[in-house]
Amino acid sequence: MKKILALVVILTLVCCKTEITIPADAIYFNGDILTMEGNSPNYTEAVAIKDGKILFVGSKSEAEKFRGDKTIMNDLKGKTMLPGFLDAHGHVWNAGFQAVSANLLPAPDGTGNDVASIISLLNEWKIKNKKAIGKYGWIVGFGYDDAQLKEKLPPTADDLDKVSTTVPVIIIHQSGHLAVMNHKALEMAGYTMASKDPSGGVIRRKDGSTEPNGVLEEMAMFTPLFKMMGTLDVEANEKIAKAGLKSYMRFGFTTAQEGRATNDACNTWQKLARENKLTIDVAAYPDIQTQMSYMKAHGVQKEYTNHFRIAGVKLSLDGSPQGKTAWLTKPYIVPPPGQPKTYAGYPAFPKENDAIALVDSAYANNWQILAHCNGDAAIDEYITAIKHATKLYGKKDRRSVAIHAQTARLDQLDAMKSLGIIPSFFGMHTYYWGDWHRDETLGKERAYRISPAATALKKGMIFTEHHDAPVALPNSIMILYSVVNRISRSGDVIGVNERISPYDALRSITTWAAYQYFEEDSKGSIKENKLADFVILDKNPVKVDPKTIKDIVVLETIKEGKSVYKK
Repeated sequence: MKKILALVVILTLVCCKTEITIPADAIYFNGDILTMEGNSPNYTEAVAIKDGKILFVGSKSEAEKFRGDKTIMNDLKGKTMLPGFLDAHGHVWNAGFQAVSANLLPAPDGTGNDVASIISLLNEWKIKNKKAIGKYGWIVGFGYDDAQLKEKLPPTADDLDKVSTTVPVIIIHQSGHLAVMNHKALEMAGYTMASKDPSGGVIRRKDGSTEPNGVLEEMAMFTPLFKMMGTLDVEANEKIAKAGLKSYMRFGFTTAQEGRATNDACNTWQKLARENKLTIDVAAYPDIQTQMSYMKAHGVQKEYTNHFRIAGVKLSLDGSPQGKTAWLTKPYIVPPPGQPKTYAGYPAFPKENDAIALVDSAYANNWQILAHCNGDAAIDEYITAIKHATKLYGKKDRRSVAIHAQTARLDQLDAMKSLGIIPSFFGMHTYYWGDWHRDETLGKERAYRISPAATALKKGMIFTEHHDAPVALPNSIMILYSVVNRISRSGDVIGVNERISPYDALRSITTWAAYQYFEEDSKGSIKENKLADFVILDKNPVKVDPKTIKDIVVLETIKEGKSVYKK
């Protein structure tokens, strides 16, 4: 018996010694450390990390056992630490493209508040970027929004000719679904009075004429834009990609999405990954319509290689409600110029069977599919396609995603729940375009129901929220502020019944977003053995007055234990 007791004592000492001699790389303490574990806020006193992973979560005294000679003690000094944010839907390369283009965003993110300002901003960019214009041959701006312009109308080719008549000029709508070209760019695109509207797109015309006025919708814009982007060399692509990463990290994101990726974008990210130049994770979703051969050659990867993986595919079924190209079942309140009162937008695929075939392909290959569907008619089309694919290939754990799902009806939420579709809402619209939707696009009743997050919760669903950068800046704080308050630019509450709590808002960009990515075992909460991905804020979103959430500042972003951004 004595020998047994002695052995137990020795083993206990050995075990204890092993535990207390594991030196942590760093220990975080003395702040609001919100773990995001559970259905309500849970806090811990300290977190120890080792080799990019979380080693310990618990009391400060217990964490001290992991303190070694080289352990960095990070005193949070009352600040708030959360798991790193995950981008549930965005376009990180395009966010970089936005960052290097002329900033035409209206207030509060820019000064493009009227057509004269847009012309001035483009001329300023032209002067500062002579070398780039000389090399690539274009003047480019991003972020104009006629919903916020003083004129309530977009600029035209005549307006952009004031910037240049010899160099092509293109400005991209904040939604990313429309653009305006000057006459030189229209000429290069081959758009004339005789041009017909492409399938899934519209060339807007001058009143009483067939002459293009410069405004291009959907595929009429995408075709020449992609052609222009195809002329960018490796240096330009990498510069743009890095600018996108920088923009994301500034707002606490440790996982970024490359939604609707091209093979060129994937090649850029893969090259940066091989060279160990990716500071955060990038999950790419190539466009299933145009990149099918690429996907068949590469497939999807469950694990990241140097912070990059192909995670699934993207399908786009309609356009933008703020640009009045989203596909609705009921007409817009105020149709675009030249359209009848019955105008309700239009589908990206006029033939429903084309969309069904693409969803079938994703299911057949076990690719996770994310479908852009803003209008409820587009959501109907997606649900129909998912039902068809499910009958053929089984439901399984696919986690198909309805991107935006802004005008989702109650019956559509029920169908999504039944089919295992995760809605990823664009709740920031309540701030940025809430007034526009109320007065111009949807009318009060439909506008107050956009991005119905609270209803989804009541139905027992999880959802994610996103910024859709570069449609909005990749601003995590504005996501939280918008979905908690649903206050528009004018101060109207856009659907009080669809407000959600700050904690649920945080879950939509942490735990639930990790689940959407099939990464819930490694990300989304502060838990032992998960990645040491953190964001440090100056205040706690759960504890402040909800209306002051927009003033919270991201102080630091940490990816696998390494600080990648500090304010």
